[in-house]
Amino acid sequence: MNTFKRLRHFYLPDRKLFFASIVFLIMMTSLTMAYPIVLQYAIDEVVIASNASLLPYLAVGFVLLTVLKAIATYLHQYCGDMFGIRSVYRLRQSLYEKLQYLPFRFYDNAKTGDLMSRLTADVEAFRFFLSFGFAQVMNLFLIVVLSFTVMMVYSYQLALVSLISMPFLAVVVYRFDKKVHPGFKRIRESFADMTTKVQENVSGMSTVKSLSQEGMEKDRFSRRNDDYKEKSLYNAGLWAVFFPVMELIGNICVVLLLGFGGYLVMTGQLQIGQLAASFSLMWYIVSPLMNLGFIINTFSQSKAAGERLLEVLDEEETDIRKGELFLDRLKGDVEFEHVSHIYQGEASNALQDISFHAPPGSTIGLIGAAGSGKTTITQLTAGFYHAAEGDIFLDGQPISRYSLADLRSNIGFVLQESFLFSSTIRDNIAYGRPDASMDDVVEAAKRAQAHTFIMDLEHGYETVLGERGMGLSGGQKQRLAIARAIVMDPAVLVLDDATSAVDMETEQRIQAAFGEVMKGRTTFIIAHRISSLKHADQILVLEKGSIVEQGTHEELLDHASMYRRIHDIQFRDQYQVMQRQG
Repeated sequence: MNTFKRLRHFYLPDRKLFFASIVFLIMMTSLTMAYPIVLQYAIDEVVIASNASLLPYLAVGFVLLTVLKAIATYLHQYCGDMFGIRSVYRLRQSLYEKLQYLPFRFYDNAKTGDLMSRLTADVEAFRFFLSFGFAQVMNLFLIVVLSFTVMMVYSYQLALVSLISMPFLAVVVYRFDKKVHPGFKRIRESFADMTTKVQENVSGMSTVKSLSQEGMEKDRFSRRNDDYKEKSLYNAGLWAVFFPVMELIGNICVVLLLGFGGYLVMTGQLQIGQLAASFSLMWYIVSPLMNLGFIINTFSQSKAAGERLLEVLDEEETDIRKGELFLDRLKGDVEFEHVSHIYQGEASNALQDISFHAPPGSTIGLIGAAGSGKTTITQLTAGFYHAAEGDIFLDGQPISRYSLADLRSNIGFVLQESFLFSSTIRDNIAYGRPDASMDDVVEAAKRAQAHTFIMDLEHGYETVLGERGMGLSGGQKQRLAIARAIVMDPAVLVLDDATSAVDMETEQRIQAAFGEVMKGRTTFIIAHRISSLKHADQILVLEKGSIVEQGTHEELLDHASMYRRIHDIQFRDQYQVMQRQG
């Protein structure tokens, strides 16, 4: 029960509903016990005694019992459902909030499909046990104890016979639980893996079709589907064995009761009605014990689900740093002092002994091969990761002294891959500053060269975008992302290959707009095109996580440097293209 104890703060606030559900369960179970008593009375006092005058009273009493039990059952189920639904509402909310504040390193290895499975299927499995599982355990205990008590009143010998099955049933249940719980955990992990594959396939369908890899994708899904099927079949096999064994033990006990009870009736030690009532009570004992497999099934699934939910809840939150400095707006003074960084699970450093100074309002260009550390520098500046060694200063203060919310509200990002939400264009542009006025949004769109194509849409800024900006070209999505950064009015602006998805003509218009936008703010430009960097105040050339060259465009061209070689290659290729076009 350790898993449920650790999650108790999600369901304890609604414990009144739980206890109300249990109270109505006790009423329901107690009323159920009246049925065999009515049966015994009808046989012995009405049928055997030929006392027909009691029949109307017996019928009315039975109807009243049935109505009262129906009411108790309704209230029990309603309170139980409310208890489970309210509890997992808090749990689901907490999980979602947790995901917002988990560090980037968590998402480096996390799979979208797996997280979706945890927030849906696992949460629902946990809810089902809260709503019904606890109550089923209590119901089993109550009905067995009450049935045994009533049987003791009729005949203590028959009551003792009913206990014969208990040790055997307990052994079967114990061994079943030991095997079925690990099986359910493997099933949930396999289901999450299959869900992840479906999510990846749907998200990357354009790539699949463009490369004609439908067959390969089908095979990949089939392997995951087969794995899920095999794990499910294993657990189904356990169930196939469990139920017949439980039923066999229960039926043997019933046969013993009927045989010994018949002997007691023939010797005058027991009335026929008492035997019939004891037979019903025997099934009240055996049936719940046979259904113990269902309770174990529910418990095992909810326990496995709870363990997976705790894996997320136990992750360390690093994106809730409060900070000790009150920050309104940064000036944009950025300084790295001997900074090194290594990503979790990597063998070599992503950055090695990086030092540079970016004064307020300056433009820093970052160039180098893929994996050279360009993006890592900007991610460390925004606190996405914590540097393994060295110090990073903003406006003369270590970034650890600022709250992450204040820090990131002063740093605007235009990433290489533009992500847009399924909302209106206006909401997407104002996402980083929800209180931005319409004039601010329009001005940002104009500076990003996006206003014209937005106004060409039927609903303009109120146009609702499809998932991930479906319906827009790559260049249009990129310009909306640029407008989103502009409307924040950040002190530090990061352009991570921001014009990679636009054509040369649009790039020139955006660069011209950036010339105005970049005034008064520190700007980091990550680019592969030297044409995007040549006006930078300082260019850092990176290779394998280290700064190998540093200077202005002209200074770097004056030496036989790596930057010069990149420059010559790019402009030679452009010259050759122009010659062919000429």
